[in-house]
This record gives sequence, C-alpha cells and structure tokens, in this order.
Amino acid sequence: MKKLVVAICALALFACEQKNEVKPFTSVVVKDVYTKNVSIRAIEVLDGSVGFAGNNGVFGSVDLKTNKVITNVQKYDTILPEFRAVGTTGADFFMLSVTNPALLYKTGENGKMELVYTEKGDGVFYDAINFWNSKEGIAVGDSVDGCLSVIVTRDGGNSWNKIACNNLPEGIAGEGAFAASNTNIKIVGDKTWIATTKGRVFYSADKGTTWDVFSVPMTGLGETHGIFSLDFYNENLGFAIGGDFTKPEQNIKNKAVTTDGGVTWSLVADGKEPDYKSCVQFVPERNGNELVAVGFTGIAYSSDKGQTWKELSKEGFYTIRFVNDTLAYAAGKDRISKLIFK
Repeated sequence: MKKLVVAICALALFACEQKNEVKPFTSVVVKDVYTKNVSIRAIEVLDGSVGFAGNNGVFGSVDLKTNKVITNVQKYDTILPEFRAVGTTGADFFMLSVTNPALLYKTGENGKMELVYTEKGDGVFYDAINFWNSKEGIAVGDSVDGCLSVIVTRDGGNSWNKIACNNLPEGIAGEGAFAASNTNIKIVGDKTWIATTKGRVFYSADKGTTWDVFSVPMTGLGETHGIFSLDFYNENLGFAIGGDFTKPEQNIKNKAVTTDGGVTWSLVADGKEPDYKSCVQFVPERNGNELVAVGFTGIAYSSDKGQTWKELSKEGFYTIRFVNDTLAYAAGKDRISKLIFK
C-alpha cells in the first residue's frame, strides 16, 4: 500500500509539472491603446497602471484593466520638456527631462507634479532613472566636468544630490548614456548597474556609495554604436543590447551576456539577428532563459539566454515593460501598445 501511495504522489507531481510547463513564444499580438503625436521612450508599471512620459511635456497613465488613458501636459515656463525617463517609489511617480535645463518632477499635492530637481549648464543631458526602494533612487546623465552625471535621493525623491567626480570611476571624454528607453540603469536589491556609451558598465554594490567599472565588448564601431539597454534577471545573470541607430541593419557587437554580475561579458549571436534594438527585458518567471528586445526595427525573442533569436513582429517600439510572463506594454513613436505573447 505504501508503494502505491508513493507511486500515486509521483504521478500527481509529474502531472502538475506537465500542466505548468511553459512553452517558448511563437508569436505576439499587438493592440494599440494610445495613439497620439508624441514620442514615448519611458514607461513604468505602477500599481494597476502603466505610467509614461514623452516629448512636448506629455505624461499620463494607462489603466491595466480597462486600458483607459489619462494624459496631461507639464510646462516649465514656456518650455515643453522632453521626458525620456520615468520611475516610481511605489508611492510617487517621477519623470525626468533630457536636456538643458534638466527637470525632475515627482507626484505632488492635488494631482499636480512638483519640481524637485533642476540642473542647468552646457552638456546637461539626463538619460535614465530608477529606485532601490521607497526612499532611495538614482538618475544618470551624460558627462559634465569630466565624469558621468549621477544624482541620488535618500528621502523619497524630495531632494537630490550629485555625486562628485572623485567618488566615481574616472570618466572618458564624451561618455554618457543613450537616452533611448530608460533602461541604462538596472537595480537588483542594493546592486546597481549603469551602461554607458563607451561600452562600460558602472557597478555599485551599496546603492551608489562606492563604484567599480567593467568593460563590455560592444565598442569600436563609431560614436553612435554601443550599449543602449541592459537588464539583469538576478544579481549574476545580465544582458546588454544595442547597436547603431544610424545603421540599424548592423548586428555586429550589439549583444552581450554576463553570468558573474557584470564583471565579464561575452558577445552572443554576433553577426546574427537581431539587429539594432533600443531595449531588452528578461521575461519574468522564466528562469532567466527568455528575453524580448524591441526597437524601431521590430520585436525579437530569445529562449536560450540570447544565444539565438527569432523575430516575432516588425512592429516598431522604443521601450517595453512586462506586467507578467505573457503580457507587456511597449511604447514608441506616436503609440503605446499592449503586447500579448503566445
């Protein structure tokens, strides 16, 4: 009898494993939820919605249940800022403009956005923002005065302070980040990775207090070629993607993987598809095996940690965020869309 019970339990477990088996994606359904004359490079999944911001001062949210879109316009004097970075602490929504003057807003009172940081000067250009927790966050911009521009908050985004150059790795002339999809910064726990235009990854293990720098072999093909996006599935497994947006058909030195937390990187699918992509994301709950990359060149998918890729769609987007393992939202030129992977 005992053997029979064990056999039944084993069969039950096998049935559950078979039932829960996930299959690789073979297609994607794209449904537009917002179509307006606005370029959107920054979206973030919030509690029950997707927050976004774009050019001409436009920002808003998409309800995850109804796909209802609410929008507004943020002005600064006579300026309509170009927002290319958004983030959230869970309690507040943040949006950061790219160029001089850099303008960082957070959720304020009575539904209005509150300006919490301004930076003016030659070379000011901010690229991405992210948060470690409800109190601490980080944003990165192009080099000013010899090093990357890195600002941090420790009080929930009410105030921001710039890290001095002597507390960062030595800069390279012209080094910055590509403000293409708000995915230059990745955070896992206290650990932080920042991808730069010079094929380098800045790394901090202590929420931006101390920094190291590592090299990624995605350089040497021109000023507009490099890392446009990176993502980490956990503190060890990461992926970087990019290319050259002026030569989008180029697929050399535009994809790399790390398995040691960013210390070393190896090129994958070199000289093979996909071509230029501006954003890459690990598919959640898929053990780090599956990746989706988007760009104005289309949507690509890998089921083997980036070793091989399949084009799922020619629909063009700048950035993508997953809601769960089969549902995502993507944004690009004049649109935000719901993506259902099958």
